[in-house]
Amino acid sequence: MNLNVYLSGEIHTDWRDEIKRNLRSEDINFLEPNTDHASSDDCGVILLGGEESKFWHDHKSAKINAMRIRKAISDSDVVVVCFGEKYKQWNAAFDAGYAAALGKSIIVLHQPEHQHALKEIDAVALATAETPKQVANILQYVIDGTLQ
Repeated sequence: MNLNVYLSGEIHTDWRDEIKRNLRSEDINFLEPNTDHASSDDCGVILLGGEESKFWHDHKSAKINAMRIRKAISDSDVVVVCFGEKYKQWNAAFDAGYAAALGKSIIVLHQPEHQHALKEIDAVALATAETPKQVANILQYVIDGTLQ
């Protein structure tokens, strides 16, 4: 079985790489947002021209990034949504809602202390994990039915 897996969420840690390192299978095609913070934030003004207002600067970039994100979520079989410690990932919450609206299988990744704040997102997920290794184990099981 082959899976397309979109890795949504925070970009300040190596959780994506950790999931990949813990998989035995190569039957997964990973899709990701642009994780280069500067180019993600500035793509709108780089591609379309400068803005005096920070609102319109961000607005342009958000829309351009949304094209990539919507395509990746639409093409995915599973969407992994990671909520990290450092920042509130409002964009990840939106990705989870979009994936849920499309009927995608969702795995949420967050620490136990965020359980209450993320209860609605956890409620639509098919699995809630606390570590990237747990996510890798779930994906491995989905692919070949083996337990770690």
